[in-house]
Amino acid sequence: MHAMGNQSETKIERKTDIRHNTKVFRKEERIRMKNKRASMLMASLCLGVLLAGCGRAPVTGDKTAPGQSVADTQKETASKKITQKETAQTGAGNQGENTPGQDVKKLTFVLDWTPNTNHTGIYVAREKGYFKDAGLEVEIVQPPENGAEVLAASGKAQFAMSFQDSLAPAFSGDNPLPVTAVAGVIQHNTSGIISAKGGGMDRPKGLEGKKYATWDLPVEKATIKDVMEADGGDFDKVELIPSTVTDEVTALKTKSVDAIWIFYAWAGVKTELEGLETDYFAFADLNPVFDFYTPVIIANNTFLQEEPETARAFLEAVSRGYEFAIEHPREAGDILLKAAPELDPELVKASQEYLADKYRADAPQWGYIDQERWDGYYAWLNEKGLTETPIEAGTGFTNDYLP
Repeated sequence: MHAMGNQSETKIERKTDIRHNTKVFRKEERIRMKNKRASMLMASLCLGVLLAGCGRAPVTGDKTAPGQSVADTQKETASKKITQKETAQTGAGNQGENTPGQDVKKLTFVLDWTPNTNHTGIYVAREKGYFKDAGLEVEIVQPPENGAEVLAASGKAQFAMSFQDSLAPAFSGDNPLPVTAVAGVIQHNTSGIISAKGGGMDRPKGLEGKKYATWDLPVEKATIKDVMEADGGDFDKVELIPSTVTDEVTALKTKSVDAIWIFYAWAGVKTELEGLETDYFAFADLNPVFDFYTPVIIANNTFLQEEPETARAFLEAVSRGYEFAIEHPREAGDILLKAAPELDPELVKASQEYLADKYRADAPQWGYIDQERWDGYYAWLNEKGLTETPIEAGTGFTNDYLP
């Protein structure tokens, strides 16, 4: 990717703000990546007892990808109505009050971390009144320490933001979490390895002898090893440095590390704004198996079984929100900034422009999950021994609830 050029000295104050906001963002990302596998495996064991019989969501209807498996017979579970907190009205935009007498469904959506451009469609749906149009009142909340997936699996939230790679422990083992991916937020994986330009790391083999900031996760290291070996490189020659990166630009400029795994829509765009010339390779460009879905919206299985029309109404409103972001990225960025004024306006708007043609990309509609790609990634994890038990084809997703 080409940098946007050096920024003026007058932007020093803006850059300081960007660094501060990004430190918060990256700190949460690092914590999520480091703890996700352990917390979800533990949650699987605990929730397996509490939620026995929830199973996978029913997979039916003509929107399901060809060959998708049908969930096993579901047992009766607790009451349809899932206890929730009352939705805070502060910052609810146009959601406001519904028409008197209208049957309003109150739902909870859990973010994966602090608000960012992955979440814009959710905030647009609230601000533009799309949830209200669907008879919904949606509370958007921050995730607990053990992850958004656990809150959704427990039934205390109906929907949450997650990632296909992070969900692997949830779908593996003897007690899988009762959640299902119901929409792909960004159609293709935008993550990859970034480095300062000219360091020879514009290809995987170039990581040999270089310092890479690692989260020390098995799937992370297996991914880098795979692309390096395909490029004739030796992963054992990479110097693995425990990641303490909170600001990619500073880390690369000071050479505390040479290479960092990033999501380009945020950290990559930030390097452009700060005038740092970089080299970058995306995993999805090197091996189709790494074109997995990140992020995705997941839902509680019991909720999907018992209130399918409410689930469809929610996803129709969310789809409208992301379609608005596709067509009107700057206005969508303003809506996100209204909900999260602590974010840097220039970074948000630049990131929004970057994602505008990536939310839907080449899919038939926003949110669609392609089974071949979904299954392909889990098959790779199975092959590499990175799952507790093999994840079967068709596990963990459905397109049935998309509009």
